[in-house]
Amino acid sequence: MTFAMKVIYFLILAFATRSFAGAQTIRGFLPSAAQQENEAETKARAMPEPARMVKYENFIAGEPHQAGSPQSKAVADYIVGLLKEWGLDTQVESFDVLLPYPTVRKVEVLGPKKYEAKLKEPFVPEDPDSGDKNQLPTYNAYGASGDVTGDVVYVNFGLPGDYDYLAKNGIDVKGKIVIARYGQSWRGIKVKVAAQHGAIACLIYSDPHEDGYFEDDIYPAGPMRPWQGVQRGSVMDMPLYSGDPLTPGWAAVPGAKRLSRSEAKVLMKIPVLPLSYGDAQHILEQLTGPVAPESWRGSLPFTYHLGPGATKIHMKTDYDWTLKPIYDVIATIAGSTYPNEWVMVGNHHDAWVNGAEDPVSGTVALLETARTLAVMHQQGWKPKRTLKIAFWDAEEFGLVGSTEWVEKHQDELRQKGVAYMNSDMTARGWLSVSGSHTLEAFLSEVAGSVTQPGSNESLVQAKLTHEQQQNAQSGKEGAKKKQTFTIGALGAGSDYVPFLDFAGIASTNEEFGGMDHSGIYHSIYDSIYWYNHFSDGKHIYGQALSQFTTTALMRLASADVLPFEFNHFSDTVTGYITSIEKETLKKHPLTFPEVHKQLEALATNGQKYSAALQTALTKNSLNTQKAADLNAALMRTERALTRPQGLPDRSWYKHQIYAPGFYTGYGVKTLPGIREAVEAGQWQLATDEAAKVADCLRQMNELVVKATEDCEGL
Repeated sequence: MTFAMKVIYFLILAFATRSFAGAQTIRGFLPSAAQQENEAETKARAMPEPARMVKYENFIAGEPHQAGSPQSKAVADYIVGLLKEWGLDTQVESFDVLLPYPTVRKVEVLGPKKYEAKLKEPFVPEDPDSGDKNQLPTYNAYGASGDVTGDVVYVNFGLPGDYDYLAKNGIDVKGKIVIARYGQSWRGIKVKVAAQHGAIACLIYSDPHEDGYFEDDIYPAGPMRPWQGVQRGSVMDMPLYSGDPLTPGWAAVPGAKRLSRSEAKVLMKIPVLPLSYGDAQHILEQLTGPVAPESWRGSLPFTYHLGPGATKIHMKTDYDWTLKPIYDVIATIAGSTYPNEWVMVGNHHDAWVNGAEDPVSGTVALLETARTLAVMHQQGWKPKRTLKIAFWDAEEFGLVGSTEWVEKHQDELRQKGVAYMNSDMTARGWLSVSGSHTLEAFLSEVAGSVTQPGSNESLVQAKLTHEQQQNAQSGKEGAKKKQTFTIGALGAGSDYVPFLDFAGIASTNEEFGGMDHSGIYHSIYDSIYWYNHFSDGKHIYGQALSQFTTTALMRLASADVLPFEFNHFSDTVTGYITSIEKETLKKHPLTFPEVHKQLEALATNGQKYSAALQTALTKNSLNTQKAADLNAALMRTERALTRPQGLPDRSWYKHQIYAPGFYTGYGVKTLPGIREAVEAGQWQLATDEAAKVADCLRQMNELVVKATEDCEGL
């Protein structure tokens, strides 16, 4: 985009986003409808009540409720009861999926100094829930059953670069048991990489440097993980696909075809267990061999060595590999004008144990959003589009409930899906949003209409002020006042993945955070007591999350024209491809002119679309058929960024702009096909992938041009 074009574009944007104190404009609304929408939103934002969230939390987080358990079903039934009480059309969709529970767990140090790992988190008298019955034992779901004995090697975070360092120093992990610390990557990557290097088993422990007393006081005196605290979690190889391991790409409904366990590529090939740092120290302190480099050292009170040496471990694991039922709860408010356009929002309801922070802090906020929208509907508010509010099951095992639902409804979703909003856990702090950049301007405007807890600033103003203060404290050049609220790119880790990456639905994820330390992730100490003492126990920030979500849903559901915008997207993706080209300069100079060409065209077309839309909306009336055609084109713009064949070596991931990295798991790889080919030095593959991205962008351009033409007929 030229400088002159940018000036014109931002003048248009500024005009289109004037505050409500002036002309009552809202992105995508006719002026005649904006005032009514603003009044409805103001009324709705006053409805979410923290006291209700406390009540919901006391039930949902009051008992352990892992997916597949009777208590998880009780939680689903409780949510159904609330939604129906509020008058919402509510359905439960059940799937039978592979959820392995542990039956054998043993880790023992055979020498030089013998020790048998406790593999159990102790009761804390201050926290009654830490003694609840039916707690799921400490384990990693989808690790292999096995009985192995071997020497031990410490592999730092267990990433490919760590194994490169070991190899350069003559240390081979083949036939050995590796021990890695949590952090830097998805836990499943650590196990996968260990197996790729010939390890026979993997232990993953929480080091106090990242997750314990180095950061803050340990629980119950403080928020951090205590000596015997353990992080449970799935090790499914989710960069290949999420959901039920035996039904990739199709739903795990009765009678569905299923892979055998040996055919399921996301299941780990070696045994794995998580350890507390209290257990891990008895292994690490006995290791000999070279001293670990400084960047590999944690905060346990001894010198870290790499091994191997005289230290041997015996490890045994086994599981109940049966299918178990899970329960997705879906509430629907039918659209009055476009019932076949779906705006969706979700959070999960299952937890590893009690889960007051993860996910109940987000679940209760979404429940208040559901109640608010139900009350608004009863009082006469009628969304133009259909709203679906989802409470997913089995997220913790690998986004299972949401993925199975998306795979079941994939054809409908690709026809009807407008957008999907997601939340998971939330805390105290500032709003953080990631998502499809075609929604960045829209999300900024929504955040500008919600007040930051404890202040007179909007969520946008508070976030920018906080970032400015952080930059000033760190001495960064960015200390100059930042003017723009930006969103991040989505990788993996929550239920937006099947919507964005598989179905091509524009998606977002939002939460509050940044004020608190948290060291109880996936442990028995993620309890009501912990959340009340060390996080948003009064649910003030949960209330703000509900207000933000409610506002966004109301606008998406009732906008005359869907609020997609393309210049933020083109600028952002231009940054992505430029960064990749800079990376290639270090290895093999490579440019991607066709990608740049399509992005430049999108910048121009996006500007024309914004201008045409603004002109059309000022007429204050719409041609109904043209508006329907325009919205249909806008809905398809995210779908244009997907390919049926998916990414190289992982066809389930179809989005060409965002995906979790093959070796990051949670962390996003933007333009993943190109970027990962470059990182692997596969230059021809990078060129081929760039051609695919350019073709997707060309299709997006065609849709934006069509949308512009439709605007001219509004």
